[in-house]
Amino acid sequence: MMQKLKDYDFTLMISPILLTAFGLVMIYSASMVVAVVEGHESTHYFTRQLLWFGLGLIGFIICSIFPYKKYQKLMRWIVGIVVVLLLGLFVFGTTINNAKSWYVIGPVSFQPAEFAKIALIMYLASVYSKKQSYLNQFYSAVLPPLVLTVFILGLIVVQPDIGTASIIFLIACSVIVSSGIRFKHLLLLIGVGVVILAFAIPNMVTDVRISRFTGAYQPFEAPETSGYQLIQSYLAIGVGGLNGEGLGQSVQKLGYLMEAHTDFIMAIIAEELGFIGVVIVIGLLATIVLRGIFIARKCEDSFGALLAIGISSMVGVQAFINLGAISGILPITGVPLPFVSYGGSSLLVMLISMGILNNIAKTTRKNEQENDVHTQEPQSKLTFQNRGGKTWVN
Repeated sequence: MMQKLKDYDFTLMISPILLTAFGLVMIYSASMVVAVVEGHESTHYFTRQLLWFGLGLIGFIICSIFPYKKYQKLMRWIVGIVVVLLLGLFVFGTTINNAKSWYVIGPVSFQPAEFAKIALIMYLASVYSKKQSYLNQFYSAVLPPLVLTVFILGLIVVQPDIGTASIIFLIACSVIVSSGIRFKHLLLLIGVGVVILAFAIPNMVTDVRISRFTGAYQPFEAPETSGYQLIQSYLAIGVGGLNGEGLGQSVQKLGYLMEAHTDFIMAIIAEELGFIGVVIVIGLLATIVLRGIFIARKCEDSFGALLAIGISSMVGVQAFINLGAISGILPITGVPLPFVSYGGSSLLVMLISMGILNNIAKTTRKNEQENDVHTQEPQSKLTFQNRGGKTWVN
């Protein structure tokens, strides 16, 4: 039993759990006032996230044990279910924060676009790993998987959920580039992407989206409207300093900073725990991303390597977009901070992904150990020779 546990990557087991546990504490701190104002118990959001954490932990354990190569046999089911769920939003979806992105079933709500992230990572990793022998052929190898990718992106864009669509697009790019496609094909894809954006952007531009850009890059020109949220984030970050005001002592969470327990939880961390708290969170996120890339480099199976790259990219890209939004580097798009922000669908997908990454790490380590055993020279060699009708042993 202990030998089997040693095969797992403890860095990838401990880091997500620590981040999630820390996130639970911060969610309670950031949401208790809002929960009471909304008529709930002060522990309302904390309890709901704790339940998702329990479900995610089960998914983490199962996916750590389940052989990752078997996902290739289940690919049609995985992708098919995700596409059906995304299409079903047009009929059964619920609009939250101006986006019809959610299914609400009693007290439970979930966002199918979160599951589309990991499904698309699996799909692209599976397809491009099978096409390695003829990946230099653009129309037969590179292009076909992009049709489904664009279709899924389109379903998410029209919700509209630009933040999640941006994450999926960047994840897809990381997997495609890592698959080893030719540089001229990459340039061709970039050119096609630019043309599509040139036609799509005029239709996507609305007053709300323009205000997000002006709010991000000119917040003090509209401090009471589009720039309000970012200014409150700046205040929280600035007040925190090095050590912070102390756990639970945030002022911005008292109705000044909206979505304090979701998209802007890092601003509350900065206010209460200061620069030190921010560095710890970013350090743990960076550890997960770098460890995932290291596993991808060590993995000799192309499907496993691309899958590890996609999962690492998902964590890194989502963290970058979230941190960029709270600091004014990027427009606010409603992207949660991985493992830390309130959000059941996001947490569940992240923990499942960590389970898959752990299984890749375990399989890679076992393969290395088996290769080491096979390459070792035996200390003595017995050879049998027949000499004159007699058997000799050397």
